[in-house]
Amino acid sequence: MNEELLDLSTVTPDPACILAIPPSLALRRLVLPLCVLNDELIVAMADPADTQTTEAIARTCGHPVRPRRTETAQLREYLLRFYGDSRPRAAADTASEDPVALVDHLLRTALLRHASDIHFDPEQDLMRVRFRVDGELEEIRRIPAAMQPSVTSRLKVLAGLDIAERRAAQDGAFTWRMQGIHTGRVPPLDIRMATLPVRHGERITLRLLEHSGERLTLDKLGLSESDLSKFEAVLSKPHGLVLLTGPTGSGKTTTLYAAIQLLLAKRPLNILTVEDPVEYEIPGVSQAEVDSSDKVNFTKALRSLLRHDPDVIMIGEIRDSESLDTAIKAALTGHLVLSTLHTNDAISAVTRLTDMGLAPHLAAATLRLSVAQRLVRALCPHCRQPYALTAEEAISLGHPDWAGKTFYHPSGCLCCAGRGFKGRIGIFEFFQPDRELASRLSTGAHESEIYTYERENGMKTLFDDAIEKCLEGKTAISEIQQLIGGGF
Repeated sequence: MNEELLDLSTVTPDPACILAIPPSLALRRLVLPLCVLNDELIVAMADPADTQTTEAIARTCGHPVRPRRTETAQLREYLLRFYGDSRPRAAADTASEDPVALVDHLLRTALLRHASDIHFDPEQDLMRVRFRVDGELEEIRRIPAAMQPSVTSRLKVLAGLDIAERRAAQDGAFTWRMQGIHTGRVPPLDIRMATLPVRHGERITLRLLEHSGERLTLDKLGLSESDLSKFEAVLSKPHGLVLLTGPTGSGKTTTLYAAIQLLLAKRPLNILTVEDPVEYEIPGVSQAEVDSSDKVNFTKALRSLLRHDPDVIMIGEIRDSESLDTAIKAALTGHLVLSTLHTNDAISAVTRLTDMGLAPHLAAATLRLSVAQRLVRALCPHCRQPYALTAEEAISLGHPDWAGKTFYHPSGCLCCAGRGFKGRIGIFEFFQPDRELASRLSTGAHESEIYTYERENGMKTLFDDAIEKCLEGKTAISEIQQLIGGGF
């Protein structure tokens, strides 16, 4: 059988499968488990004819094994990325007893799986480890309860926390870089750590922030061409207020960073930010990180902003009347101000601002753009399958006449670890007041009046943008239905 060589750079291995194989076996026999498809475990091997190895893996994992031939040098490189170099110690085989090896192995796997968070949840008899990938939680491992204190202590040491303090919540941070051969292209991780005492120990959450600006560009976030043009036009203006709205975890800060990258690429600017915390470092931007001390708190940082001759100001979140007052003063005095706000849609940003004490005429004078945003999982472009929308689905979307339209659903392949989804994509709603609407805003127009005016003038809602992305095959109806259930 002359099966085509498998290129591992096109594949997304499943961490659960990797963790199920003894590292010594994988490194010694040159075999990398990838994912389960159609109840078969797909493995990359230098020698697919090695039946002794495939039988051993099948016994370990409980699935029939389907080997795929892979170029030996590439396979060695990927094995070292996932399992580390076995020479300094008995590699990650010791992870079942060694908390240092276990934590290192979990961080390595989370980095290569592009997880955004790791959750360590202690229970009575075990500690459950879960990754959040593309917004979804995946259980990766169960650690024996006896190892819980040593794993917790190891993480606290990395984050510089008090290992003796078990009854109070703590916060910390550290930077972790993958060790081993051929890992120079793998970026380090900035990791934010939080602990919380719970009934059976300490719950730990790690927020993983990659040092990679590659994805922080507006054209990669899922904006349509028309929305991208609107955004760029507003950013080219010298002053005004630009708001990103949506719930926590909807990608608002990432979009703001992308906007800053665009501004930096166009012309030299003095850009200042106040964030809590700084999620990504941007070269050429002065980023002030708020801490819990009296030296650099949110209020003091905000008061200092305008004394540093900024062209553009980014405030991590408009959270109270003081941050709002600073943002409005800056927007009125010739600065472009970018920030976030917690509202359900773009138009309700006006209501939220006035509820916080802003006079309607100031909202009308300063607000240049409000963008509501959500994140949904993106369909894997390699295995998505077209199908005709059923009558039930059309009714659930509020459009019975859409029955029979071509949409797409997930399937599963090596490129997406059998999940059918790979990465996430943004869903957007733009509210850009024109002169007529600004006049109405200044007199305190009601939110419903604003919405009616905008719809009559062609405004595209979050739902409209979501459906467009479904028709384009970028996401699935199931993702949109979850958003509708959660409330657009």
